[in-house]
Order: sequence, then C-alpha cells, then structure tokens
Amino acid sequence: MNDDAIQEANEPADEGADRYNVPALERGLRMLGEFSRENRTLTAPELARRFKLPRSTVFRLLSTLENLGFIERTEGGREYRLGLAVLRLGFEYLAALPLNELGLPLLERLSQASRYPTNLVVRDGRSIVYVAKVSPPSPQSLFASSVNVGTRLPAHATVLGRILLEDLSLPQLRELYPEEHLESFSPNTPRTAVELFDMVQADRQRGYVLGEGFFETNISTIAAPVRDHTGNVVAALGMTVTSGHIDEGRVEELVKEVREAADELSALLNYAPAASGRNVVPLRGRGL
Repeated sequence: MNDDAIQEANEPADEGADRYNVPALERGLRMLGEFSRENRTLTAPELARRFKLPRSTVFRLLSTLENLGFIERTEGGREYRLGLAVLRLGFEYLAALPLNELGLPLLERLSQASRYPTNLVVRDGRSIVYVAKVSPPSPQSLFASSVNVGTRLPAHATVLGRILLEDLSLPQLRELYPEEHLESFSPNTPRTAVELFDMVQADRQRGYVLGEGFFETNISTIAAPVRDHTGNVVAALGMTVTSGHIDEGRVEELVKEVREAADELSALLNYAPAASGRNVVPLRGRGL
C-alpha cells in the first residue's frame, strides 16, 4: 500500500459534503496556494514540512502538477514556482466575467480618488449603453448628467461614443451613418461621417478624449479606450466632471487617472499593447 493509500485509509469518513472530497486533489490545490508574492519559489522538503506529508507523496504531487503545467522547476532544478497553466486559468476566469463586474472596482477607486462620477459604456449600433456607473457621496455629484446603468445616448455626439467608434474605417462609418447630415445635439456634434471619422482618428492617436461641454454644456467628460486581447476597443471608461470647464491645474492629473484605469481594465482583458503594435501618443495639452 502506498503513502497516499495509507493516509487516506487513516482519515475519518466525514459526513456531509466532506465525504466527497478527494484528498490527493485537495492537497495538490492547497499546495498551489502556498505560492505567493512572498514565497515565489518553494522546495519539496519545505512543502513536506508545511503539510506534514512524506516526501515521496509531495514529490508525486509536484510531478503531477508539473506535468500539467501548473508548476515548473527553476533553473537550479531544486525549487518550484507557479507555471503558465495557473496564468491561463486566471485569464479564462477574468474573460468569463461580465465587463461591468471587472470594471466596477476600478470605477469605484477612480471615483473615490477624483471625487467625480465614473462610468463604463459599450456600443450597441449607433448608441452607447452605460453598463456601470459610480457616483461619489458628495453634493456636486447631484449636478452630474442624469444617466444611469442602461441609459442610451447617441454615439456620434458623445465623448464616450467617439472612443467606441475609433476602430471603424471610413466605409464602416458611412455604412453606420448613411445619411448626408448627422443629427445635431450641440454645436460640437460632427456634421458628416467624414468629419466624425477625422475626429475619432485624432482621438485614437491621442489615446484619450477630453470634451468640455461636448454633449451637455454644463458637463465635461474625460474618456479612454478599453481594449481586449484582440486589440479592439470593447468599452470606454470615463469620468464626468460637473462643470463645462475643468480647472486647468487638474486636467493632466485627471486624464492620467482615467487612462491608467482604462489600461488596467484592458490588462485584465489580456490586452498586450506591444503585441498589438498600437502606439499611444503621450499627453500634450487637451488635444481638442
């Protein structure tokens, strides 16, 4: 009888859900949990001490995990570290989460730091749809644009919509907007598909959009693109500033915070800027 069989024979048969546990699988998963930022590498003897298991059992568990790619040996061969299979599981988990669930913690952190409402939107045809929104507990948030999760606004006439149209070619934009003149919502609304295309391509090169009173005269919006593993824009992350004009001293700071939050969400979606070949122009004024 081997070590695993002896140990399992000595373990009491628990009632309820515990009786369905597979001890060897549980030990293997707990072993993966021992690796952390503080313990990036571990040896078999160390793991045997932690789990009070025979070294032969630990070596078999490590060998199984190594064969499956969940751990790998370091260059010296005596220590182990987490393998790429763990990373793949993490990415698959994140990819399975709805976009709003992934983005909400980032919106909350951004809103708390800036004291302004933050939001996440996606495009549905010619409209943008708010999928997440966070408002700070302050009186100024009451003056923000009255949008809620589910609110739809025209993509061509909003800052967030401009972000979501960045990947479209001119023929694709003309197909989306076949009319000669686009519906106007403010003096800032582009009048034709060509004018819209020129605008969003400039936005794309800049890497963000800052619109002061672009859709509503008393509201300013800062927005940046969220990209997935393909490099395509899948959402726009924005901040709503409750004024038609942003204080000059805070512009660069707020733009930086929005871009960083959008980049962090993109990273969660497995976006790799270097791999996509996209170059983002650094901050140079307001870009409008």
